[in-house]
Amino acid sequence: MVNMRADVIIDATGLACPMPIVKTKKAINEIEAGQVLEVQATDKGSKADIKAWSQSIGHQYLGTLEEGEVLKHYIRKSSNDESIEKNIRT
Repeated sequence: MVNMRADVIIDATGLACPMPIVKTKKAINEIEAGQVLEVQATDKGSKADIKAWSQSIGHQYLGTLEEGEVLKHYIRKSSNDESIEKNIRT
């Protein structure tokens, strides 16, 4: 995951839990299925939180890049059909 291209980037740096997740949820609701969201955060707990949240909702967690103090999380939004199917199976 060297060069990840994001369609939308949000800044959650300097925010503590649960705010990176709150901003991520709001942003993911505003993008189209298949688009990639980059969430920039400095809260170390956001790595586990964003991964768990995106997988529980049914979005594709692509990974996290660390650039100094900033964690760049990448999530691909699933279609509504994929999210519903994921929630039914779990």
